[in-house]
Amino acid sequence: MDLPDIDASAWAELETAAVDPQSGFRYLNLCSVDTEKRPQARMIVLRAADRSARRLEFHTDTRSPKWLELSATPHVTVLGFSAESRLQLRLQGKVELHGPGSGAAGTAWDRLPARTRMTYAGGPPGDERAFETIGVAAPADEAEGKARFGLLIFRASTLDWFQLRQQDNRRALFSYDETGALSSRRWVNP
Repeated sequence: MDLPDIDASAWAELETAAVDPQSGFRYLNLCSVDTEKRPQARMIVLRAADRSARRLEFHTDTRSPKWLELSATPHVTVLGFSAESRLQLRLQGKVELHGPGSGAAGTAWDRLPARTRMTYAGGPPGDERAFETIGVAAPADEAEGKARFGLLIFRASTLDWFQLRQQDNRRALFSYDETGALSSRRWVNP
């Protein structure tokens, strides 16, 4: 496979993962820094991918520490690994935050199934919760969830593609300009 094919294949994997819950790249690590400049990593669900714009979309609760971290420092790394294909994708770029009331967040909210909307109606992420209430569904108001729903749009500036093989691991680096066009590509030592 040549470099342009590898780039296209990686983004096709991400586009598939956004609609296929069984994909190896459906759950990705979002790596950021907190307000004290300590590294933070968490699993997030890939909700949409667009290879032409080099864009990924994720959802979050705007009360979460993640939202505050990204507001202060929007430069992040997104890391995924598919055990089936033994492929690692590491993307670096910047996140745009679209909060409640924004058109982009409203459109994303409208596409969510009701069961997913309700996940934003509970208590703030990270707050203490009594063990006795775990598994007990509390009455929730969908409007409360919408008022806490945030959309994260990640735009990749680089892709580090790494293929684990029995022999001769492969690694390639790709860079993109501000429009998402491929600006450079090269093989590197794994």
